[in-house]
Amino acid sequence: MLRLVGVSKRFGARSVLRDVSLEVAAGEYVAVIGESGIGKSTLLNVVAGLEPLDGGAVYFGDERVSALGDDAATRLRREHFGFVFQAFHVLPHLSVQQNVGLPLLLRGVAAAEIESRARRLIAAVGLGGREASMPRELSGGELQRVAIARALVGDPQLVLADEPTGNLDPENARQVLALFKTQVKERGAAAILVTHSEAAAAGCDRRYRLTTAGLTAIA
Repeated sequence: MLRLVGVSKRFGARSVLRDVSLEVAAGEYVAVIGESGIGKSTLLNVVAGLEPLDGGAVYFGDERVSALGDDAATRLRREHFGFVFQAFHVLPHLSVQQNVGLPLLLRGVAAAEIESRARRLIAAVGLGGREASMPRELSGGELQRVAIARALVGDPQLVLADEPTGNLDPENARQVLALFKTQVKERGAAAILVTHSEAAAAGCDRRYRLTTAGLTAIA
């Protein structure tokens, strides 16, 4: 589903990604572990077509992501990708249901279908009955559940998760990671989790370590 071939990325004189190659198949849950500032978020950005490359290529299926224009890359992300972030990025002025349904609204999906699919995902992440709640009424763990539901509501083929438990206590982190894995696997999506935490990566199908020298598999 996803293939990175010799990907390199620099910011000025600083090399952030060096000759990174990776393949992820449908249904796989892959972790990339690395220290803060090593380039994990940059890796997700180049996968999503948000950052230009200095070398190599990124393919999603037969599509060369790294060669797409801005409009085509935006459509690809909107139709095929889901995103979960450390800081949740839940919009404070929208209810839980409105936040979860937002990706479908941006696609132009009919209101009745948005409501149905959003409610189904909200229930799946254990927040049934909280559809009308506002973000200020939720805990950090609940906000991340909203973010997971939003990432999955459009049935993405690939989900990119950037330190999704970085702002959570250990117990909430464990619950959110278990929920994330279950929901991704049930939908047959591929997922890449980037994290500094060995514990967060422990439940993944494959694990890699990102360093200044590149990406290496962890046995």
